Amino acid sequence: MTHAFDHWNNAYQGGGPATLSWHQAEASLSLQMIARAGITPQDSVIDIGSGTAPLVDALLVQGLRDLTMLDLSPVALDLARTRLGTQAGHVTFMTADITTWQPARSYDLWHDRAVFHFLVTPEDRAAYLARLHQALRPGGHAVIATFAPDGPERCSGLPVARYSPETLAATLGPGFTPLAQQWHSHQTPWGTAQSFQYSLLRRVA
Repeated sequence: MTHAFDHWNNAYQGGGPATLSWHQAEASLSLQMIARAGITPQDSVIDIGSGTAPLVDALLVQGLRDLTMLDLSPVALDLARTRLGTQAGHVTFMTADITTWQPARSYDLWHDRAVFHFLVTPEDRAAYLARLHQALRPGGHAVIATFAPDGPERCSGLPVARYSPETLAATLGPGFTPLAQQWHSHQTPWGTAQSFQYSLLRRVA
């Protein structure tokens, strides 16, 4: 656990968020998927592995006020809190390991851009899925983005598991119904293309 904290804290303490391979100026595709889920200002959203991503900023502009950013790195969350300024009062910042976190409530939408693919053991994947079931209400939606089958085999020095929308849905199991999918080529700050898949699913059981 300490090693993981150190790894991600060091990543965010380097040259700043904009220098990280997963940096994006706008969370456009995630927002499109969230819109397709029918999320309204009355709904709750948790962003898993949020880091310093701009998703919450955009949801605040849309009027959402029940937002949670969960990340393993307190450094990343501190950077996000500073960036949000007075708007940070509408956000819950939670430092936790998704494989050991104990949800205290449920949410209407679960968003994960590039966390699940770091879980390369069956035990870690099972732990993630248990938290997903605990934290996402029945009828709620999940937006999960991972490296695609032709995406990188490693990220930030760590191995990853790659998915198609079909293999992701199979991994999540029959409790989730796929609703939409999108292939995406993410451009890193230094111009390298990384293949992603984005999936929108609804929890049915």
